[in-house]
Amino acid sequence: MIGKEENKKLLPKSLTEIETYMKEQAGLGKSFDLGVRKLKFQRKDVHFYYVNGLCETAFIIEILEELNEACNNGKSVSGVMGFLEQNLSHQSVEKVYTIEKFVTSVLSGLIVFVMEGEGVGLSVDTRGYPGRQPQEPDTEKVVRGSRDGFVENIVLNTALTRRRIRDERLRFELMHVGERSKTDIAIAYIENVANPLLVSKIRKELKAIKVDGLPMADKTIEEFIVKQGFNPYPLVRYTERADVASVHLLEGHVLIYVDTSPSVIITPATYFHHVQHAEEYRQSPAVGTFVRWSRFMGIFSSIFLLPLWFLFVMEPGLLPEKLSFIGPNDKTSIPIIIQLLLADLGIEFLRIAAIHTPTPLSTAMGLIAAVLIGQIAIDVGLFVPEVILYVAVSGIGTFTTPSYELSVANKIIRFFLLICVAFFHTPGFIIGTTIYLLFLIQIKTFGTPYFWPFIPFEPKACLQILIRRAVPGSFLRPRIMKAGNRTRQTVK
Repeated sequence: MIGKEENKKLLPKSLTEIETYMKEQAGLGKSFDLGVRKLKFQRKDVHFYYVNGLCETAFIIEILEELNEACNNGKSVSGVMGFLEQNLSHQSVEKVYTIEKFVTSVLSGLIVFVMEGEGVGLSVDTRGYPGRQPQEPDTEKVVRGSRDGFVENIVLNTALTRRRIRDERLRFELMHVGERSKTDIAIAYIENVANPLLVSKIRKELKAIKVDGLPMADKTIEEFIVKQGFNPYPLVRYTERADVASVHLLEGHVLIYVDTSPSVIITPATYFHHVQHAEEYRQSPAVGTFVRWSRFMGIFSSIFLLPLWFLFVMEPGLLPEKLSFIGPNDKTSIPIIIQLLLADLGIEFLRIAAIHTPTPLSTAMGLIAAVLIGQIAIDVGLFVPEVILYVAVSGIGTFTTPSYELSVANKIIRFFLLICVAFFHTPGFIIGTTIYLLFLIQIKTFGTPYFWPFIPFEPKACLQILIRRAVPGSFLRPRIMKAGNRTRQTVK
């Protein structure tokens, strides 16, 4: 690792010193993928350094061929540096003056030319990171809409965003985070739309990160900038869809792109940002509203269905006579609360197993779990049928939640409410629900109330949460974003 005292060290003029430094600090000669090519241009020694696997070999060969041709044709300018700078046929050429910048550029996949006696290098962006092509994210599928999604390449991800927002005020501020990894991170926002204070705060938080590396990429960044602690609820939103990211940029959000991650961090994000899905906006407003309300019902059932049913089992007198059939018809020696917890944990086991099971086998595993395990558990008296029914419906509600992080947090709250009902019955349900709502209300993410627009209450924004309005009727950006320019379209 390069120490702080070397951060300002200028690039040596001697190629021998540079090579010695690369051998001692970067592992030149030990690491097979780090190399140097030694050439001569206009009787001057020129070296260029590269990392195999991160550079496009075809680009390098093309550049060298054109330089040789220019040299053989007798082109000359004052100084080798000027010659190379004027004849490097590439759109991205930058001068390098410090040794740290030199090493970082090489290890980032650029090739860097250095000349004897110059004390300055030329970095050429010939990066060709290994990775996949854009494809539809598995967690954010839509019936209609674009099928391209973010990948692990930050350059490609920013290009997908640029393709949708061709505004000259769209900014991607690049920085490096991690003393050893030097991971590329870009802050994305639209000037005069995003709140400058929010942009400044995020920039300050990212620059304050002091860690050796970011192997977990965006998740590590989230833990540094939001300081979530043991709060299970997500304080930022993730998306792998370029259209979703673009919509949030136009609303005034600030996005964080992290290299090696296909997910983009959206800040700030309230509770209701996590319950929206792109599918609602790919249908007509009426259909989108229907889909949204169906999703709301699923989310509500994932939290409150099991605690409510268990409460009615514990206190049948709460049910009207016409609904007296609700409750277990069969008797079992195992308490209902134990059955509910075991069945709910069983669903969680299946979810985890599905993640680690190869795709061709996951379908067979699901059939075994659904048909054999559930039925046998009922036959042997471990569970009553109603427990399997309500746990299954609650589990389906969990899967209807668009945000994976939110669905897991809701499951934790469901366990909490079940335990409250088991110990205190009706008062436990009321007190547990009240604590849950108060907990959500007091959360703030980058100064934004987590339960906005219901608390603080804003009628028009609440209406937009409940009803999917047509785009031509949405004239203003959300007030809570404190956008510099709230107008989205001209009112005729």
